[in-house]
Amino acid sequence: MALKAAKPTTLGGRIVWATLMFCLLFTLVVVAVRTWSAWQSNVARMSGEIALIAQVYQQTVSKSIWEMDRDTLQTHINSMANAASVGQVVVTLQSANHTPEVFRRVRDGWKPSTQAPTLDRTLDYELFAGNHETVGHLVLYGDERVLWIRLRGEVAEIVATQIAQSLLLASLIMLLLNRLVTVHVRRIAQHLGQLTPANLRQRLALDRAPTRQDELTQLVDGVNHLQTTLSDYLEKQQRDEAELLIHRDNLTALVRERTAALESANSQLEDTNTRLDGLARTDPLTGLANRRQFDEMKQIEFRRALRTGHPLTLLVCDIDCFKRYNDTYGHASGDQCLRAVAAALGAGSARAGDLVARIGGEEFAVLLPATDATQGTLLANQLLRAVADLGIAHSNSDAASVVTISVGLAQLDPKQVDQFETLFDQADKALYQAKSAGRNRVVAHGQGPA
Repeated sequence: MALKAAKPTTLGGRIVWATLMFCLLFTLVVVAVRTWSAWQSNVARMSGEIALIAQVYQQTVSKSIWEMDRDTLQTHINSMANAASVGQVVVTLQSANHTPEVFRRVRDGWKPSTQAPTLDRTLDYELFAGNHETVGHLVLYGDERVLWIRLRGEVAEIVATQIAQSLLLASLIMLLLNRLVTVHVRRIAQHLGQLTPANLRQRLALDRAPTRQDELTQLVDGVNHLQTTLSDYLEKQQRDEAELLIHRDNLTALVRERTAALESANSQLEDTNTRLDGLARTDPLTGLANRRQFDEMKQIEFRRALRTGHPLTLLVCDIDCFKRYNDTYGHASGDQCLRAVAAALGAGSARAGDLVARIGGEEFAVLLPATDATQGTLLANQLLRAVADLGIAHSNSDAASVVTISVGLAQLDPKQVDQFETLFDQADKALYQAKSAGRNRVVAHGQGPA
């Protein structure tokens, strides 16, 4: 299916859209700020209106209460309730000998609000100069609906003003961008689109005052300099190609000679690398696999066992009291002992696929693919006897009069082991148990001496 060609976009259009998006965001922020400010102003305005109403009616209401003129009091309450900013008027008559009497007037549809202001005034009546008597309380509740009505009108005006400013700003930017940039950028694009190797010397010129020195001038100078440089380069390339044609035949013969010599050197290098790689993967003292080869093979066999479900058993072997052997017979004899034990271990596990490696000073590992713990225990005991049958005298051993080994065994359990290091740790702990139990024995992980 052919891909649809992307619609061309202009730089000016993208800038205008970016400007409009900025103006929109700026408008939203300004509208939000000004709306919040208008709300606060309206609340303050309503508070002032309610305070003025209370100031106007406070004395007359106090007088009506003092004179027990209920009709006049109700008239004043109705008058205060008719004010646009008031949603409810509550007058409480205070008397020392009677239960307080409450007069209330609520505007239709009014609901209590936490946004609208509330004014609570104590009503005092002046009997004579300097003598005031508290006769009740006046509470005026603001009407939140009035706040919203006023706010809607102001918000509409704010939004209209900001939108008009944004549109005017975007139009101005588009006009300036088109006259100062877009026309000249199109001219540059047209010039570049018509360039060929034959007309690289044709210079670019814009239809604008030569006295203007700005970014467009720098762009024009850069294009002209690039054309000159490219033209010079192409001419030089043509000369170089001609020279290359002259020397091509001689170069071909020289390449043949160098290729033959290189192939010979590579062959010798491969032979050397093969020998070095064999040495790098073999323990130089015992001839067994070294730790590097063991680390490579353990991961391969571990993943294969997880993938196929076949058992995998690991033996970790250690020569008993080997430090004492070295101290008693010397390090030269110790090296001979290591070689003899390594030979016995290698001969005892000669099955294809098994790997015997020296992983430490006197520590060996035997990796047994497709072998369960039972079969591994049989093989471990064979290795134990094979080393003891060497008959290498060891007068300073706690295990026997000859050199012996201890073996820790662990079988892979895919449900509990998710990495080889865990399996190795299990075998190593089993080896420690064999050492603690008296050496010269095999201990399987999770079991006693075999």
